[in-house]
Parts: sequence; C-alpha cells; structure tokens
Amino acid sequence: MKLIVASIHDEPGDVRVIELKHRRKPFLPAYEPGSHVDVHLPDGKVRQYSLCGDPEDLSRYTIAVKREPSGRGGSAWVHDQVTPGAELPVSAPRNHFPLKESGGPVLLLAGGIGITPILAMARALYRQGKPFELHYFARSRSLAPLLRTLGESIGAESLRLHFDDQVETRQDIEGLLSTRPGEAQLYYCGPPGFMAAIARASEHWPDGTVHFEAFQPPVQDDTPPEPFTIVLRNGTVVPVPADRSALSAIRAAGVLLMASCENGVCGTCECGYLEGQPIHRDAVLSNAARSHRFIPCVSRATGVLKLDL
Repeated sequence: MKLIVASIHDEPGDVRVIELKHRRKPFLPAYEPGSHVDVHLPDGKVRQYSLCGDPEDLSRYTIAVKREPSGRGGSAWVHDQVTPGAELPVSAPRNHFPLKESGGPVLLLAGGIGITPILAMARALYRQGKPFELHYFARSRSLAPLLRTLGESIGAESLRLHFDDQVETRQDIEGLLSTRPGEAQLYYCGPPGFMAAIARASEHWPDGTVHFEAFQPPVQDDTPPEPFTIVLRNGTVVPVPADRSALSAIRAAGVLLMASCENGVCGTCECGYLEGQPIHRDAVLSNAARSHRFIPCVSRATGVLKLDL
C-alpha cells in the first residue's frame, strides 16, 4: 500500500511516532495486537515496525521508530527524511507475535522501544477486562517512550514502571519470573541484553507459555562460519560456502523463497527441515519450533541439512 504520513511527533529516547493513512480509503486492513508492517525504503531495503496504535481504529496505522546510530540505516532515514505528507510503501500487517487465548493472567515485559508491540497487547487486554500486568523497563523516565499513551490507554493499576536511575522502582527479573502465577502466559520484547536476561529467567516456564519478539538478532560468538550442504526435497544438492547465507544459496539454486529483513528477526523466509543439525541464529523461533523449523537468512548447519523445500 502507498500510505501517506499524516502526522509525526517525537517521544523520549530519540523515538519518532508516525501516523500513516491511505490517501483515498477511509480504513486500512485489520490487524491483531503484536502485528507489524514492512516499510520499504527508497534504496530497496525493507524494515519491520510494530503497530503500536489502537487496533480498533483502522483509519490509521501508528509506528514508533527509535534512532539507532549503530543500526543498518533504516531508522536514520525515517528520522531524517520522512516528513508529513510523504508517501511510504507499506505492507499489510503480519503477526509473528500474537496474543494466545488463555484462561490465566498475562505478564507483559517491555524494555525501551520494545514497548511498541506490548502496548497494543496491553490495550486489548485492558479492553477485554482480562487480568494482566505490564512491567516496563527503561534507563530512566526521561528516556521511556510512550509513557503518556500507556497511562491513557490502560491506567495505573496494571502498569509497573522500572527505571535504572530510581532505586525504588528497580525489579529483579529473575525474582519476577521465579514462579509462574497460575496459568500465566509471558510476552516480552526489548533490546538484546534484556531479551537474553528474560530468556534465562524463564527457562523453567512450561513450553508454550513464553512468547517473544526481537528487533535485533541475538549476539553471536566470533566463531567463523563453516561451509555446509543443503539438500532440497527433490534431491537437489545446494552447497553453502562459509561466506554466503543459506538463503542466498537456495535462491541461486532456483527456489523462490520470500524474505524481508534478512537479519533473522521477521520470520518471512522461515521453512521446515527434515534431517540434519541446524545452527539456529535467528530471533524468531521458539525452542519447540527449532526442532523442525529453520531461518535460512542467518542460520547455518553442520554437515548436511535436508530442507522441506
């Protein structure tokens, strides 16, 4: 869709909030909390941004973009080049981070700009009258984006704020997640260190109760990549050199495999594998999914990997 930038405003933490509308149509495609859209940049790159507006207001989409000086250029372009009235090519919403139906309480954890998908979830749960707690972590109140929107959307009774520079608000993540209240479901999003801490603290939670979305791939070790071999369903053998991604090799073999971020965070290129030992380097798949699913834009393998392609 070619959407028009209806308004822009800045939030703490070097975050820019952008509202997008259709030039002619009064309503945009519906979406569920946790959804994101792909924004296509002029240089051909594609970036994913969570929809943090109200899913019941389909007159607009709202995204919030944090400037990342060490990023890949997408956030800098949005901050420096996008102005009101500009036209942006935007995909229909997709959702790799949906709220699951459950009878128990919901625990939402957000770190910094990770509040964007969590905000939409909290708004939906509040409207539905379902029990939940939102724990929002930031370095300081002055750097926490969307605080005012949070207060207006869900009130204070379910919101817990934790700031590094306010000792009285700090929360030990391991202590918070040491026991699972009732039949609780956990959802979390934030920067890599925050994600890693919650993953460690929630390892003892049952399978299927922990859900996450990452904006950046996990930090990898410095081990040089090794070549490996992919075998397709029809028997085609696809060598993957050490300096090439599995996605690139698969495409060169004539398989049209869609991809978006090519950074291991969006899941667009996800496929199945039938045999082999993958080396998962994505930030998408759950522990259960890693037994049979594969993200070829970043993940690799040892020896031979047979894909369901």
